[in-house]
Amino acid sequence: GHTLVSLKVPSADPIHKVTIIPRGMALGVTQQLPEGDRHSYTKEYLLSQIAILMGGRIAEEVFFGEDRITTGASNDIERATEIARAMVCEYGMSDLGPLAFGKKEEQIFLGKEITQHRNYSEDTAIKIDQEVRKIVSQQYERAKKIILENREALERLAEELIKRETLDGVQVRRLIAGLPLDEEDEKVSDSDTGGSIKEENKSLGRLKKPIIPPITPNNPATA
Repeated sequence: GHTLVSLKVPSADPIHKVTIIPRGMALGVTQQLPEGDRHSYTKEYLLSQIAILMGGRIAEEVFFGEDRITTGASNDIERATEIARAMVCEYGMSDLGPLAFGKKEEQIFLGKEITQHRNYSEDTAIKIDQEVRKIVSQQYERAKKIILENREALERLAEELIKRETLDGVQVRRLIAGLPLDEEDEKVSDSDTGGSIKEENKSLGRLKKPIIPPITPNNPATA
């Protein structure tokens, strides 16, 4: 799901590799490499990132049904919400206008109790939550439309991932376009993938607020 959506939304970083080989806590990875250093993000880019992060959960719903969704998308949902909240509270990229709200909440210790202090009213907090929900919901629907319109392409991608375990960006784009793959192609080596991830993390580490490439849930269809 992440992979398909990332190829269909503007401003997304190019797909480098997709794998269903488990890495750490992730049961698979959609790896995107920025074409250059990013020192700031456009609103279009951030919205696309949220849509991409929603791709895994939507793929689960489409292929397995709403009652069989898993916890695999929990980290994606958390990061999508964080991006949306930053757009509202830090970047002034919402209908609330170019305002910053409570950049950091201070913890006030009162005996054994901890209370959260914020520099805006309860009414404003409600409006912020509404804006965050609206941004995420709009990008969820955007990603869902993409997946429903390209379901056959996603099925092709999932089937090939089951056979090969790892696909590079060129192979992914050919599959999505409905073009055949060369059967002589060798699998992308695991060591090559690992090296690329280190290179990507080094690049992202230079950013103030890195948008980490989406991690796929625990099945090939949501890659």
